[in-house]
Amino acid sequence: MKKPTWVIEKERGKRAAAAETVWLFGLHAVRDALLNPARERLRLVVTKNAADRLQDAIDAAGMAPEVVDPRKFDVPIDRESVHQGAALEVKPLRWPSLDQLAISGAGHPLVVLLDRVTDPHNVGAVLRSAEVFGARAVIAPARHSAPETGALAKTASGALERQPYLRVKNLGDSMEALKAMGYVLLGLAGEAEQTLEQGISAAGNRPVGLVLGAEGPGLRDRSRELCDHLVRIPFAGEFGSLNVSNAAAVALYAASRRP
Repeated sequence: MKKPTWVIEKERGKRAAAAETVWLFGLHAVRDALLNPARERLRLVVTKNAADRLQDAIDAAGMAPEVVDPRKFDVPIDRESVHQGAALEVKPLRWPSLDQLAISGAGHPLVVLLDRVTDPHNVGAVLRSAEVFGARAVIAPARHSAPETGALAKTASGALERQPYLRVKNLGDSMEALKAMGYVLLGLAGEAEQTLEQGISAAGNRPVGLVLGAEGPGLRDRSRELCDHLVRIPFAGEFGSLNVSNAAAVALYAASRRP
């Protein structure tokens, strides 16, 4: 039997509403979200032990937690998730525009662009490194990239609350916009002739954008074409490879050390 139109529309509305919120989990991710004044918080579910460990952050946020039995931790997250007895429903963060983020701040501007990196653990790790090494933003396409999720936030270990993660409509257009702002875009590719150090040296004092592709496919054709230089991380042995988050950390470190 076909569902009435009003039932279909109601179900669509519920799905849309659900998509507008995120469940963060884990003590670090929940604590940092509670302490982030820019984060819109909706519901906090904790065990007694987690509530005790998060009491300072709960007081600072002014939230009334739902304290539950550890055996009845009924929140919509993966059952295999290591939630540590804490889960927080939030609205996704809203960051300023690309042009505001890419130029603001002291020192040499530095951004990371992720070309279809869909693994939330990799993106979370990249956000953590980006915060450590002072990147202005991590930029990814709105489609075919890891969205803001609990798994991503837990891997980022709090960096999601502070490190801008911009998911843009078109990555190529954003690359062109950065180039118009004066950025030198360095695309990481294992087969490149130029080394990362040589690419950074060629950038001089100009802002740098580090462009990394998904493991396996690497950078797409248009992303490659828009890069000013393709560079590689040299390895000590004949064969070597790093996953995208490790490669990002190495590249960020190198770029951040420019005098």
